[in-house]
Amino acid sequence: MTMPAASQAPLTGIRVIELGSLIAGPYAGSLLAQFGADVIKVESPKGGDPLRKWRVMHEDTSLWWYSQSRNKRSVALDLREPQAQEVVRKLATTADIVIENFRPGALEKWGLGWDDLHALNPRLIMVRVSGYGQTGPYRERPGFAAIAESMGGMRNLAGYPDRPPVRTGLSIGDTLASLYGTLGAMMALHHLNQNHGTGQYVDVALYEAAFAVTESLIPEYTYNGHLRERSGASLPGIVPSSTYSCADGGYIIIAGNGDGIFKRLMVAIGREDLADDPELAHNDGRVRHTERIDQAISEWTEQRPLEHALQVLRSADVPCDRIYTAADIVADPQYAARGMLEPARLPDGTEFAIPGVVPQLSASPGGTRWLGPRLGEHTDTVLRELGYSDEDLARLREQGCIA
Repeated sequence: MTMPAASQAPLTGIRVIELGSLIAGPYAGSLLAQFGADVIKVESPKGGDPLRKWRVMHEDTSLWWYSQSRNKRSVALDLREPQAQEVVRKLATTADIVIENFRPGALEKWGLGWDDLHALNPRLIMVRVSGYGQTGPYRERPGFAAIAESMGGMRNLAGYPDRPPVRTGLSIGDTLASLYGTLGAMMALHHLNQNHGTGQYVDVALYEAAFAVTESLIPEYTYNGHLRERSGASLPGIVPSSTYSCADGGYIIIAGNGDGIFKRLMVAIGREDLADDPELAHNDGRVRHTERIDQAISEWTEQRPLEHALQVLRSADVPCDRIYTAADIVADPQYAARGMLEPARLPDGTEFAIPGVVPQLSASPGGTRWLGPRLGEHTDTVLRELGYSDEDLARLREQGCIA
């Protein structure tokens, strides 16, 4: 695991205090940490972030934790204790950004809400991620990605029309919320540095993060009442773009929806009649003949193994590929060439890989300095930076405020 010199990282000198747990919010902290920010993650002394115990484990720690919490410093504080709350206030006076994903009102009960921390540090930026946002009649409801994706219109579009809606396989609502939170923090930081001199809070609702990427869903409905629905592997209104079965049981995804690409695709599969049909020259005409076109492609792919179909279509410069599994990703030379499979070592020396840093910056790239830390690994160091003495640390530890 290597990272360019700290002076090269674009967020060097930015301090982030991360309050909260799991994905929405902490993933934003992960992105900032990957690009050089000093991210101090505040966790409960009693077990820490639940992500430490999610999915596949190595000994007593999740592999996911090691990846998502790379480059963060862990401070174990019991936020229910007044002395620990005071530590957070002191941290906030040294911070540029605070990230939190508690239910609205929770931090205010502890004296750690926006008004409290902004009064201590007027330049502070606070990213607030919640299920439904800081306002509105649903603000106090518990929010998780599955609910947000459903309310945001995303789940109703996933799957086949004759079956119940399905999930994408990932907690995409949480990740989208964190991406919007990161974007909001960077915009707020730019606003602050444009001589405005004061910070602001960024209000991200999970359901709105899902809703924001639903493309033409609302324009079409409000225009003529069109309800976009589940369409399986195809892309409605854009033809051809779908997944097709191959003779060996594999699947190939083909995006032949550009006018020139469509002609090359039809020639490649021996259907010059369709390539030369003026009715199919443009997308609107092809949409009217979706079934005819998909049938022609399916008849061709179903008679050929996946690798042969890929070879033929790539030779014709038609966008296509297999449906990748993790095994395909690990074996793929494109991933390797761009450093997207970053080698790492667990504490006992076991080797594995974590996703590389995205995006790739030419002059100030991000990277990994260390994997997710032990619970409370940096508590003493960070508190000493705030001026706490060894005696103070011993007293706080005896009182159960820190670990």
